[in-house]
Amino acid sequence: MSDEDDILRYDRLVENALRGVVKTAIEEVIEFGLPGDHHFYITFLTDYPGVNIPDYLRDRYPGEMTIVLQYKFSDLMVDTEKMAVTLFFDNVPETLTIPLNAINIFADPSVNFALQFQPLGDMVEEGDLAGFEDGDFDPDGDGSGGGSGGGKESSKKGGDSKGEVVSLDKFRKK
Repeated sequence: MSDEDDILRYDRLVENALRGVVKTAIEEVIEFGLPGDHHFYITFLTDYPGVNIPDYLRDRYPGEMTIVLQYKFSDLMVDTEKMAVTLFFDNVPETLTIPLNAINIFADPSVNFALQFQPLGDMVEEGDLAGFEDGDFDPDGDGSGGGSGGGKESSKKGGDSKGEVVSLDKFRKK
């Protein structure tokens, strides 16, 4: 039995739970639309296995790309493994498919909320997010959605998100 088998991997549990927040937020938008001034900046790894984007976008954004879900998007979907959305680039609609594990930043600047993830590789297996499918996820139990405080589609590199970033580095095994 290895040392890793002897401990509970809280880092993985927290990472999975936070990815469930992303999934649930997207599900809410699918069902009800974006309320008020809410909008999402989603940064993902373009070279992650399963990312399906046009080659010209992968060439323009090697390694990482940020999309904004605010005004002009369609065909938004999410399941336990991936999300997909159609955005316009130079007035051409393109469907992007992004595994949830490829997302490394999720932010909603309207409420000063952001999550930062580490690349997961195969850390999250199929069904790990299944517990979040009922939409009743409330990470802190107070109905706030776990956020703190506080248009256009884009293919902007990097991010201009403001807010609290949650990093799990200090909890990871070295």
